[in-house]
Amino acid sequence: EVTLVESGGGSVQAGGFLRISCTGYGFTDSRYCWGWFRQAPGKEREGVATMTNFGLVTFYANSVKGRFTISLDNDKTTLWLQMNSLEPDDSAIYSCAAVEGRTCVDRVLRPSEYIYWGQGTQVTVSS
Repeated sequence: EVTLVESGGGSVQAGGFLRISCTGYGFTDSRYCWGWFRQAPGKEREGVATMTNFGLVTFYANSVKGRFTISLDNDKTTLWLQMNSLEPDDSAIYSCAAVEGRTCVDRVLRPSEYIYWGQGTQVTVSS
């Protein structure tokens, strides 16, 4: 079974930056999608950025385009999210998620289509 372990997060002032990571263990399929999602209090979970296991970026939320960057380590086992120019509205619990045997190239997968989830990490941006 796939296990996702996140690290990073924390508190920062508006305009600052943070970097969070997700290391994946137990992937058995040669094809999978994974990415970052977030959920703020009282709001639905939303996709932030996703990519294939080959490193092809498949989605950025409009609200983070130009500010956030999703990337993979060279060994393709750790997923990163670099978050720059953070805004208070970016405050949320950020979670890494993955699904095997799917392609997320032809369409953006809904959060409910992701099978494996990390424990989440809190990001708080103060004004």
